Amino acid sequence: MITKALTFFLISGALMGFTTDKDLSKQEKKARRIHAKCLTVDTHCDTPMLMIKPGFNVREEHVSPKSKVDLPRMKTGGLDAMFFAVYTGQKPRNDENYNKTYKLANQMLDSIHSMLRKNNDLATLALKAEDLAKIEETGKRAIYIGMENGFPLAKDISRVEEFYKRGVRYITLCHSYHNDICDSSSDSKPAEHHGVSDFGKLVIAEMNRLGMMIDVSHASDKSFFDAMKQSKAPIIASHSSMRTIAENDRNMSDEMIKKLAEKGGVIQICLLDEYIMKPDTTTIQYRGVKRLRKYYRANADKLNDKEKEALFQEWEGIKAKDLKNMPGVKELVDHIDHVKNLVGVDYVGIGSDFDGGGGLRDCADVSQFPNITLELVRRGYSEKEIRKIWGGNLLRVFREVEKYAERVKNTHHLAVGKI
Repeated sequence: MITKALTFFLISGALMGFTTDKDLSKQEKKARRIHAKCLTVDTHCDTPMLMIKPGFNVREEHVSPKSKVDLPRMKTGGLDAMFFAVYTGQKPRNDENYNKTYKLANQMLDSIHSMLRKNNDLATLALKAEDLAKIEETGKRAIYIGMENGFPLAKDISRVEEFYKRGVRYITLCHSYHNDICDSSSDSKPAEHHGVSDFGKLVIAEMNRLGMMIDVSHASDKSFFDAMKQSKAPIIASHSSMRTIAENDRNMSDEMIKKLAEKGGVIQICLLDEYIMKPDTTTIQYRGVKRLRKYYRANADKLNDKEKEALFQEWEGIKAKDLKNMPGVKELVDHIDHVKNLVGVDYVGIGSDFDGGGGLRDCADVSQFPNITLELVRRGYSEKEIRKIWGGNLLRVFREVEKYAERVKNTHHLAVGKI
């Protein structure tokens, strides 16, 4: 902790717009001190999508919106741990796409492991909840791995353990469209499984057995409640926000949060603008983003990776020109307040979705995370509460998931091969 605190003391002055210790308000001094002491975890970034492209080096400091996460900016922002998401978009479920997606997932995993080998002086792979504190003491960043969308499983239950052995510690059950595991919150088509499928139930049981966290971000409401019923261990929502504040099917209702808390889980608040605040539909920027989203949804199956990347960069460019209308950390903390008031502070954390659309007016990339801590201090959150929000709650869930797996350690595999 000494290494981290010293580093953060030297570099954090610029983060909140101040220059010397003398210029700091009491709240700013308190926020800086608390942020330095926290074990900080962000449960979702899509940076591996950039890492598989030629020329991107996570060791170098980049500029937003080109990218929002790299090792130098993680250090600047006092972020100890990041879950790098292996994201694969949903495509029609046929053998060709199953094979392509499986290869893409492994390509991203290869890129993460290669990055860690090349940068072992700066970052280390983390596999257990307890690893974070040990890695933080070395002054390095802890890199966990998540998988966004269970599509690469291709109805082959043995792949859950295969990906676990490659370092994956959570799987987001679905993405923007229904898959073999469950129905999505975003698919315009009618429900296919009316919640979690029979295969999805096997996936959940196998993840429980292995000690892999189940992620219900992107899942439909019925899929969420099915997953809550099926799982024997607490569940996470790695990057979601509150529907009561920002009406969006991707966000979670109060009823869902109550059930999540009842089962000991955690919602990691997402920094994507439209999940934080209802957008102003009269702006040119909103219409531009809506046009791109409509085009993507209609043509997703036909677009190649280069075309998808061009659309994403156009989307980020539109948002970057409209910063004044974007929500900021105040609006983000409104979501944290809501969860705290609804069920308590033990069930909320941070999942930025950086490099996948996340980013706010005054938290545009990972280097600006201390601004969240400052806003929490301004609202009267205690150091103990802030520690929970920045990682304590997520690590508690992670440990509970590991404990359940340890208890059923000798349980035979639920299934082998495809169904």
